[in-house]
Amino acid sequence: MKFGPHPVAEAVDAILAHSVALPEGRLRKGHRLTIEDVEALAAAGHDDVIVAILGTDDVSENHAALQLAQAVAGHADGIRLGPPFTGRVNLLAQSSGVVMLDVPALEAVNAVHPMITIATVPDLQQLSEGGMIATIKIISYGVPRDALQVACAAAGGGAITLRPPVLRTATLIITEIDGGAGDKGRAAIEGRLEALNVTLADVVMIPHEKKALAHAISAARSDLVLILTGSATSDPDDVAPTALRMAGGQVERFGMPVDPGNLLFLGTVKATPVIGLPGCARSPALNGADWVLSRVVCGIPVTARDIAGMGVGGLLKEIPSRPQPRRGR
Repeated sequence: MKFGPHPVAEAVDAILAHSVALPEGRLRKGHRLTIEDVEALAAAGHDDVIVAILGTDDVSENHAALQLAQAVAGHADGIRLGPPFTGRVNLLAQSSGVVMLDVPALEAVNAVHPMITIATVPDLQQLSEGGMIATIKIISYGVPRDALQVACAAAGGGAITLRPPVLRTATLIITEIDGGAGDKGRAAIEGRLEALNVTLADVVMIPHEKKALAHAISAARSDLVLILTGSATSDPDDVAPTALRMAGGQVERFGMPVDPGNLLFLGTVKATPVIGLPGCARSPALNGADWVLSRVVCGIPVTARDIAGMGVGGLLKEIPSRPQPRRGR
């Protein structure tokens, strides 16, 4: 591609690099000049114009962006490609879900040529329908065909996928203590589930006791069990983890290096996932439980090692409702 000043008389089919005002209107940046445009520029006294001229081995920005977007998305379900415009194509979620990225492949795409770029949301990000997953942008007006081919090959035919929800129903068990929060937070938790197309099938209020909680866990018939205790779960042998074991389940992980969200625990009972929610889940603000909940609902395995790895980037925004702020006054 050639870029720079060019005689107006020879600029037919060149791409205008900067907008130009004319008596009868403005020629916009990126416009491919026609014979009529060239005549209008000459009539307005322009001898030269700054343009981009594609070579025979170049691919125009919109075609290049679309080809790369198709390679990146592959045949993944749930991803829609927006129309190409000014060298850009957006990848959009067709439903709620969790984005999974082949990070090495995407880094390889961005390393091919400085004018070929892709920017994405973070790996394992939860999105709603219509949410933007990524944007492919060809910075210049065209790129070499061989560089585009290398970038498409690096994408591997599907470097981005969207995992939709696989769990459909949930039971929320709330334990109560005298003077406790009661069912405060129910709406926030139900909102989280609705965003993942999960129905809150049952809400059970019980005393904060091991036997009562164990019975409620055993009685749940939904795809997912959520536990919100009236008193914070502060040890693997506290009421809620113990009740899960009494119900025949197991605790995979207690505690997580995400703040707010430290006091989460994750387990199973008869193959049904169980999440012990931290108290901060009563607020709609982002917390560590959101990361675990979205992955579990979308069928993405979450191990103790996965939770341990959430610490880097796990210092989340402080919330006003926090009873003991991290920062001293």
